[in-house]
Amino acid sequence: MAGKVLLINHGAAMMTNTLVTNLKGMEIETLRVEPEIEKIEPEKDGVDVVLLFAGDFVYDSPELLVYLKDLCFSDEKPLCVVGYEKELAEIEEIIPKNMIAHEFPRPIDVKGLSAAIHSLIRTGEARKKERHILLVDDDIMFLQTMQSWLAPKYRVTATRSGMQAITYIAAHTPDLILLDYDMPVTPGPQVLEMIRSEPNSAKIPVIFLTGKNDRESVVSVMRLKPEGYLLKSMSKGDILASVDRFFETRKWENLYEGT
Repeated sequence: MAGKVLLINHGAAMMTNTLVTNLKGMEIETLRVEPEIEKIEPEKDGVDVVLLFAGDFVYDSPELLVYLKDLCFSDEKPLCVVGYEKELAEIEEIIPKNMIAHEFPRPIDVKGLSAAIHSLIRTGEARKKERHILLVDDDIMFLQTMQSWLAPKYRVTATRSGMQAITYIAAHTPDLILLDYDMPVTPGPQVLEMIRSEPNSAKIPVIFLTGKNDRESVVSVMRLKPEGYLLKSMSKGDILASVDRFFETRKWENLYEGT
């Protein structure tokens, strides 16, 4: 199969049956689940697109929408939503419109929906070949800003705590970790120590993110020997230039080591 879609809807309908048939013709597997967190959770891994067919449940289950927002943000899964105008407006109260890949107001064109999903999966496959950055910061607004800045060029995964990052690294190997120095519970220095203590993650480069630029703070950061540090107050252009420069330098270092 070329991809996998998690279809969240209540009950069965001719429209969804037709959609599943169309996707199958595109070699896209469809997993159907009821709009319940406990039903979605076991099926979420390995899917390329989350497709929500809205219904009356969107008015009564805000916790489901919060769950989907967090799932699609942290796991970089594009979210598509089908619904009537009022249902879409209700969803946007919890999931910002810029976090929704596509909205399809009813009545929908099933062929158009199928094509959009196919395009998202193809785009996702292409992005898997890009450099992969893991962002670690407890500030959700900062994470969203950084992700929007980096996403056009890099594949970005966002985590909101040190322990989430460690769990993620256990199964994935990003090309770079941008790590918040000051986090509650598990601060950046402790996370870096944990990363460096495991053979599988010890060589993953880490750049600290810090809001402090006084000499004492900078010395404390660099004493831990990360690949560098970025000030959170830096402009979008400066941050992108710094990340680009890191990968460019890394490329030439790898080339030199291979000669």
